[in-house]
Amino acid sequence: MAALSRLISTPQSYSSFTGVAESFGFISAAKRNAQNLAPNLVRSLTTTVETVLGFDEMVSGSHRKFYFLGGKGGVGKTSCAASLAVKFANHGHPTIVISTDPAHSLSDSFAQNLTGGILIPVEGLDSPLFALELNPEKAKEDFLAATQKDGGREVKDFMDSMGMGMFGDQLGDLKLGELLDSPPPGFDEAIAISKVMQFIESPEYNMFTRVVFDTAPTGHTLRLLSLPDFLDASIGKIMKLKKKLASATSALKSVFGKEEVPQAAPDKLEQLRERMVKVRDLFRDSNTTEFIIVTIPTVMAINESSRLCASLRKESVPVQRLIVNQVLPLTSDCKFCAMRRKDQLRALDIIQKDPELSSLWLIQAPLVDVEIRGIPALKFMGDMVWR
Repeated sequence: MAALSRLISTPQSYSSFTGVAESFGFISAAKRNAQNLAPNLVRSLTTTVETVLGFDEMVSGSHRKFYFLGGKGGVGKTSCAASLAVKFANHGHPTIVISTDPAHSLSDSFAQNLTGGILIPVEGLDSPLFALELNPEKAKEDFLAATQKDGGREVKDFMDSMGMGMFGDQLGDLKLGELLDSPPPGFDEAIAISKVMQFIESPEYNMFTRVVFDTAPTGHTLRLLSLPDFLDASIGKIMKLKKKLASATSALKSVFGKEEVPQAAPDKLEQLRERMVKVRDLFRDSNTTEFIIVTIPTVMAINESSRLCASLRKESVPVQRLIVNQVLPLTSDCKFCAMRRKDQLRALDIIQKDPELSSLWLIQAPLVDVEIRGIPALKFMGDMVWR
């Protein structure tokens, strides 16, 4: 808890990234001269960052808010999520940024080892920012091990004592956890997010007012959105089966004069079901949650983003913003860049005409000629994107 309460020290300068911001009007020349910053150390390849719904709305209020960033693989979700988390922290919000993508990139984005499945303080900031790279597969294995630990043992032991060992073997072999040995796609991510809900609800984590999720690519996200309802129904059926077995066992005990065993505390399945309901409610709560779609200006990526947006709305998930990342400038001496820009303009035009995407607030994020890695670069990106 001491680690959670302390502020992160040793802030890093990001002056090397501000020349480009000034060259496109993001930082005044007077401010640059006062800071004695060298211009053009990084060149932005776009002219503006258009946003209708500003960052002020996102940062307002002290109650906890959740931001899920998702989209097609390789469009820059992690950089956008990390830069948003850094900006929240710099504006006084104790923040957690969480990766639920099995192919984690947060460590690379922050240039810091964040593995291990625990909250780790991000270095280089004055305000508290913690990061967590979840291991969905490990979370699933932990859950299955817990559900299988005592599954069926009570039934089998009792039947053995009644001289019905063969029948007891058949019932005792019914370990409810094993019914989840081949879980549906998205189950591992759902288990991981349920674990996040578990610790977020703990009193010692009340200090965090912003939680940013770097989600897995579109396919995983779509399955995850529909999974809580599916699991609620499926686990309900499993629990009914378990209750029938418990009722039958109780009846046999009363017939043979065996003592009634007190009911055990709520089992892992019931706890999972409750957390899945909370995950579902979290996704759909427009007061605390927003899903931000990240894409790039290509026809294929835009089409996939449109399908994602339709699915989000079908699941009643609040979505307001669309980030189009890696946008090239309107003019360029590079013939190759000019051709690419024409393709990008075609994709941007599709957005304006798309029935799903046209109503979203559009943020055009620049393509830069260096890798966005480390706190200085993330601050630089955040100042351009989240305005």
